[in-house]
Amino acid sequence: MPLGTEDEVFDTWRFHEGRALDIKEPICLSVKPAGVALEFSHSMGIPIVNRRVVSLFERLGIEEEVQFVPVEVEGQSEPWFILNALQVIRCIDDARCEEVLYWRPEDGEPERVGEYRNVAGMKIDPTKVGDASIFRPWGWLVVLIVSERVKLAMEQEGITGIKFIEV
Repeated sequence: MPLGTEDEVFDTWRFHEGRALDIKEPICLSVKPAGVALEFSHSMGIPIVNRRVVSLFERLGIEEEVQFVPVEVEGQSEPWFILNALQVIRCIDDARCEEVLYWRPEDGEPERVGEYRNVAGMKIDPTKVGDASIFRPWGWLVVLIVSERVKLAMEQEGITGIKFIEV
């Protein structure tokens, strides 16, 4: 659970907006249960990575597409970072997804009508992605998408904790 100053829960949704953030307060992460540290993990839907992932992204020349926000991880002395993807791309291919549900007026959330309520078996339209290496899909921001080049590099590097699903 990410915590800011005064042990207040940190607003993690800020990391789904696709923009660089000016973080002033320190972010601390507790680890429950304790175990082996993975180089790529998630906390409340936000990617948490170690220095090897940062170095890999720098070698790939894609550090402009992400912001690495330092965090303190309970029980860890090495540096850790929140990986904040800086792009949101409207690319979900509704027709090819297994199921797409939208918010409707009768759902009781009028401000969300027409937005995605659920996306199962997500597929994207690669023609809308361009040369992006890492991004979140517009309308379904809980997902982080990487290019095939980034996927292969992470696998070749042996980054622990990653799981890829073709979209």
